[in-house]
Amino acid sequence: MASIGAPASHISPTGVVFSSSRNVPTLEAKGSATSSASASINEAEKAESWDDEKALARYLVPALEKGQKNARLKPPTPWIRFRVWYNPYRMNFSLAFALNMIAIVVSCTHRWGYAENHAAALALGNLTASVACRNEFFLRYFLADTSMQWAPLWWRIFLTGFIQHIGGIHSGCAAAGIAWFFFLVIRTFQHHVAKHTPAVVLAWGIITLVVINVVMFAAMPWIRAHHHNFFERHHRFAGWLAVVFVWIFVCINDSYNTENGKFHSNGNHLAKTQEFWYALFITVLIAVPWFTVRKVPVEITTPSPRVAVIKFQKGIQQGLLGRISRSATVEYHGFGIISEGIESNTHYIIAGVQGDWTRGLVNDPPKFLYTREMKFAGLPYLAHFFRRGIAICTGSGIGAVLSTTVQLDNWFLIWIGSDMEKSFGPVLFDMINRTMPKERYILFDTKKEGRRPDTMKMLKEIYTSFKAEVVLITSNPAGNAELMQGCKENGMHSFGPLWDS
Repeated sequence: MASIGAPASHISPTGVVFSSSRNVPTLEAKGSATSSASASINEAEKAESWDDEKALARYLVPALEKGQKNARLKPPTPWIRFRVWYNPYRMNFSLAFALNMIAIVVSCTHRWGYAENHAAALALGNLTASVACRNEFFLRYFLADTSMQWAPLWWRIFLTGFIQHIGGIHSGCAAAGIAWFFFLVIRTFQHHVAKHTPAVVLAWGIITLVVINVVMFAAMPWIRAHHHNFFERHHRFAGWLAVVFVWIFVCINDSYNTENGKFHSNGNHLAKTQEFWYALFITVLIAVPWFTVRKVPVEITTPSPRVAVIKFQKGIQQGLLGRISRSATVEYHGFGIISEGIESNTHYIIAGVQGDWTRGLVNDPPKFLYTREMKFAGLPYLAHFFRRGIAICTGSGIGAVLSTTVQLDNWFLIWIGSDMEKSFGPVLFDMINRTMPKERYILFDTKKEGRRPDTMKMLKEIYTSFKAEVVLITSNPAGNAELMQGCKENGMHSFGPLWDS
C-alpha cells in the first residue's frame, strides 16, 4: 500500500494513494475538449462523468497527523445533534403511537362508539402492522426491485428514510396495540356485571395482556444491547405464545353471547369478524419465513481471532441480509451478505467477534449452519433509488455494503480499517480488485499508514467529484454519529445503521 506523500502517478495494489497534501483533482476542464460539436448534451455529460471517474483513480486521501482522531475543530451544534438523533425511526414511532393515544383518549370519553365495540380489532390491527413492518415476506414484496431514479431527489430521500426506519412503525404500533389491549381489558372489567361476562373471558384477557407485555419489554433497546440472548428467547417464544393466546382470546370472546350469557360455536360468525382476519394475517406473516429455514453446509475461515469469514453456496443479489444460527429455532443473528451477483456460485458473511456466539464461530467453526432462504432487505437494497452514491464503512461494516459497490457500477466504496488484509483475509480484497475499477474505491489501512484519514474532507471531495446523491454509512455508533453530523453540516444526504430497529 502506498505511503503518505507518494507521487500522484503511483497507484497502490488496492487502487489508492494516500496523502495529506493534495485535494481531489479539478475536473472542470475535462470532457468538453474531446466532445465533438455535434455531440448531444446528454453525451457530453456522460463523457464528463466518465472522465471524472477516471480522475478519481489518482485521488490522494487527506490524512490527519499521527495521533489525531478527527479534524473537527468544534463540536456540532445542538440542532445538528438533534436532527441526527430525532431520525425518521423516532418520527415514525412518535406518529404511530401518538395517533393511537389520541384515539384511546377520545374512546375513554365514550365519544367513539366503534372503539367501545371493536377495541380488540384496533389492538390486533396495530399488532398486524407491527409484525408486517418486521417481516421478510412482507417487506421483500413491498420493496419491489424497481428503479426510482426518475423521481425527484427529495422524494427518493424521504422514501428511503421512511423505509429504512419503518421499524419505528413496528415499535410504535406494537406499543399502541398493547395500550388498546389495556383499554379492552379495563372496559371488559368495567362492564362485566352488566354483560354477565364469565370469569374465563376476564382471566384470558389478563393472561394475554401479561404475555404481550413480556414480548414488548424483552425488546427494549437496553435489553437488546446488554442481554441479547434474553431478548432473543423471550421476544420470539413469548411472541409465539402470545399469538396462540390471541387466537384463544378471539375465539372465546366471539363465542360468548352477551344477550343470553351462554357460549356458542359459530364458525361462520367468527370468520366474518375483523379480529379473526387480523389474527390470521399475523399468524401467516410470522410462519412463512420459518418454512424457509434450511440447514446448509458452510466453510469458515478465521484470518484473525477477530473475524470469521463464512462461505455459503449460491449467489445473492445486492442489499440483502441473512440470519444464521447453530440451531433451527434459537439465537439467530443477522449479517450483511457479500456476493458478486445471483449468477455467482457463492456468497459470504463477515462475522466480527462481538459476543459469545460470534466468538464461537472463530474458536469452534461449525460445518453446517441454519439459515432462512428468504433473506430480508437492508438499507443497501434501496441503492437502486439513486443515480450515484457512496458507501463508506469501517471494519466488518464492509459486509453490509460490498455487494452494492461490486454489483452496481454507480456506487463508490470507501473502506477504513486497521490491519485490514490480516484481519479479513484475501477473499474480499481479491473480489474488490477483480470486479471494481480503481477509480471506484478507496481502502485505507490505519495501522499501515500510522494515522487516520480526514474522513469528512475525503467524503466531501468524493461526494462532489463522483456526483453522488447519497452516502450510506456503516460504522460503530460513535463513528456513525460523527459522519451523520458532518454530512448534515455539509448538506450531504446520508443514512446510517440503526441499533434499536
